[in-house]
Amino acid sequence: MTSDQVQPNPRKCVLFDVDGTLIDALDNQRRVWATWARHYGLDAAEVYRVALRTRPLETFAKVAPDQDPRECLAALHELEDEDVRSGAYAAFDGASELLGALPTEAWALVTSNYEHRVRGRFTRTGLPTPRVIVDAAAVEEGKPSPVPYLLAAEQLAARPEDCLVIEDAPSGVEAGLRAGMTVWGVNTTAAVAGVHRHFSSLREAVPDILAFAQPKGQQE
Repeated sequence: MTSDQVQPNPRKCVLFDVDGTLIDALDNQRRVWATWARHYGLDAAEVYRVALRTRPLETFAKVAPDQDPRECLAALHELEDEDVRSGAYAAFDGASELLGALPTEAWALVTSNYEHRVRGRFTRTGLPTPRVIVDAAAVEEGKPSPVPYLLAAEQLAARPEDCLVIEDAPSGVEAGLRAGMTVWGVNTTAAVAGVHRHFSSLREAVPDILAFAQPKGQQE
């Protein structure tokens, strides 16, 4: 991003991971992967352990190297789309209040999922959606690469050093740190390695996130 793309008075922006950070989808992810694993006669626990650390195509290469990855992905996508339509999940406490209080141009979603699923879940849980969503289709390199977070900053015309990343997973934390951003962890009992601050819940972090994003002239 060139200097002339950044606004003269750079604002603070907040970049959110989605699953595990704003949307409580852990049980859904585990259930989807378990169903997928049974379809291929694989151990569900082992598949999910790998899936937590890698993108789907990388997961398939590790757990089902003899299968056509395109067919594996199609089967997974079908299960995930069905979960968006009929699965039971909810937004974390504080998510609606937080997103509703942030200016649309001051926040973005950065997810390893796909935009249509994110929008479907946000609609069902009543969460507002931002102008910028960087999903799995938007980048060739996913987390822990810094590329997704850097792309979100670019689309918001913000400098990386003016961005706050909100994450719950090690790969996302690493991505934010490699992007040169401030990274706070939420919704984990213990702090993920590398985070600048740790909050046990999203609700606990809401006041501090809003204070970070507040325009400099309005800060006390």
